[in-house]
Amino acid sequence: MVTKTEESQLNKLENQVENGGGGAWEYLCLARKLKARRSDKVLKYGLSILNDSRKRSSLGPDEWTLYEQVAVAAMDCHALDVAKDCISALQKKFPESKRVGRLEAMLLEAKGSWEDAEAAYSSLLEDNPFDQVIHKRRVAIAKAQGNISAAIEWLNKYLEIFMADHDAWRELAEIYVSLQMYKQAAFCYEELILSQPTVPLYHLAYADVLYTLGGLENLQTAKKYYSSTIDLSGGKNNRALFGICLCTSAISQLARGRNREDKDSSSDLPSLASAALEKEYKLHASDKLSVLTSTLKCLRVSS
Repeated sequence: MVTKTEESQLNKLENQVENGGGGAWEYLCLARKLKARRSDKVLKYGLSILNDSRKRSSLGPDEWTLYEQVAVAAMDCHALDVAKDCISALQKKFPESKRVGRLEAMLLEAKGSWEDAEAAYSSLLEDNPFDQVIHKRRVAIAKAQGNISAAIEWLNKYLEIFMADHDAWRELAEIYVSLQMYKQAAFCYEELILSQPTVPLYHLAYADVLYTLGGLENLQTAKKYYSSTIDLSGGKNNRALFGICLCTSAISQLARGRNREDKDSSSDLPSLASAALEKEYKLHASDKLSVLTSTLKCLRVSS
C-alpha cells in the first residue's frame, strides 16, 4: 500500500515534470517501485525518453525495463500500436524470454482476442505453473468476458497455490458478496482475519456479511466483530457503530420470548455506540442529528 508520504513525493515529481523541471526518469522509477497505476503519465513520460536516442542510450540496461513499463501503460491506455512497438523491441532483444511472452499474451488480451490470450497463458503456465501474474491475468480475462463462475474457479485454483495472497482473498470475497453467496464470502474474510488480524477493514466486512446472513448466532458474532473494528480503528468507524446498534436491535427481537439474552458483550455497549454516533453527528452533520436520534429511538437504542 502506498503511504501518504510516498504519494506526496510522486505527486511532487509529477508536477515538476509537467512544469518542465525535469525528473521524468525519477518519476517513472518511483511509479514502478510503488506500483502506482498512472498509466497516462507513464506512457507520456516514458515515450519522451524512448523517442530520444540520447536519453534512451543513457539508461543502459534499464532501457529494457522502461520498454516493458511503457508497454503495460500503453495497453492500459489502449494505445495498442505503441504497446506492439515496445514488445517488438523487447522480443528482438530477448527472443526466448517468457517475460516478453507474457507481454505478448497481455497484448492479445487487450485486443479482445480472449481465446488466443488464454491459449498463450496456458502455454506459459506449462513452463512455469507458479507465475502469479499469469494466474491473475486468467481471472481478469474471465471477468472481462462476464464469466464470473470461471473467475471464481480460477481464483480458487490460484489460492490453492498462493494461500497468502490477501488481495486475491479479498477479491474472491467481494465477488461472492456480489452474487449474494454470503457463507462463501464469510469464509474468505475469516482467512483474511486469520492472516491479518489487525486490519479493521476485514473485521468490518466480516461483520457486515454475518449481519446480512442473520440468525441469532450470526448477529451476536457480527456484534463482536463490529466491536473489534471500533477497537482497531480507535473508535472512529461510524459504520461499525451503526452495526452495533443494528445488531443489538435485531438480537433483542430474535431473543424475545426465548429466555435468551445477549451475553456477548457489555450491556453498556449499545448506549456507548449511540453516544459516539450522536457526538460525531453534532460535530460533522448537525443538520442530520434529529434523523439520527429518531432512528436510534426506532431501534430502541439510545445513549
